[in-house]
Amino acid sequence: MESGNCSTEMDFILVGLFQYGHMNSFLFAVIAILFSVALVGNITLIHLIRVDSKLHTPMYFLLSQLSTIDMMYISTTVPKMAANFLSNTKTVSFVGCEIQAFVFLSLGASEALLLGFMSYDRYIAICHPLRYPVLMSWRICWFMVTCAWSSSSINALVHTVYVFQLPFCRSRVINHFFCEVPSILPLVCQDTSQYEYTVLLSGLIILLFPFMAILASYARVLVVVFQMRSGKGQTKALSTCSSHLIVASMFYVTTLSTYTQPHRLHSPSRDKVVAVFYSIVTPLLNPFIYSLRNKEVLGAMKRQLDSHTLV
Repeated sequence: MESGNCSTEMDFILVGLFQYGHMNSFLFAVIAILFSVALVGNITLIHLIRVDSKLHTPMYFLLSQLSTIDMMYISTTVPKMAANFLSNTKTVSFVGCEIQAFVFLSLGASEALLLGFMSYDRYIAICHPLRYPVLMSWRICWFMVTCAWSSSSINALVHTVYVFQLPFCRSRVINHFFCEVPSILPLVCQDTSQYEYTVLLSGLIILLFPFMAILASYARVLVVVFQMRSGKGQTKALSTCSSHLIVASMFYVTTLSTYTQPHRLHSPSRDKVVAVFYSIVTPLLNPFIYSLRNKEVLGAMKRQLDSHTLV
């Protein structure tokens, strides 16, 4: 009996999004549908950008990277959450929890940085169109993507390794639907106030600074757009930028509310609702906001459908 208890002591228990047992089957169906729609939307967008030569530009390359991140992002949390709706144990191993926390943190930071780089791309395209080929060359574009992936991975590795080597001498019940650093800290039995300053600093660098850069770049873009004499040009520019700004605002505001507060101010129920927006809603909406409001993407989709129809 003792050896059995010891083997389960290293497991965590995820409370989940809701605790209403009679709704579990319905919630599983809803989450499964949302997950499928998000995957299909992101895969379709990636495929269109890959096969259509008219979309082989830095803007759409960055968008394909965003869709790749979103596809992995939602796959990190939703399958386990959906499975827990139909499971009685809801346990996750120590290593599994650690891996999930690392991957989620890495992908979230990558998306935060990539959204900032995408705003720079739109700023250059609208405010400095003649210099766009130089300021947004493929070399610079690849450098941006490499920086986003590598810096976010290093940041996630540092935080994950540090948090999971702390002593967990309280309950192993995580009041969340996935393993996330802010939701794990309440289980630590030593003072983490100093570490929380590190989390705050990371949040400012990876979340707040890109968000401020996005707001500043779009403020400049709006000035240039309203100086345009072409109403068509104004509409196109505003449509492109507004879709990006909607997604960015939803993502940054919700993540900032989670990662820039000390854990004593966190409310588990509120944190779970907020997490739904940046872990499920944003990856779900991204491909549709960027495709349905983008004539070039819709044109690429029509060309692909026409080519398959003719065949």
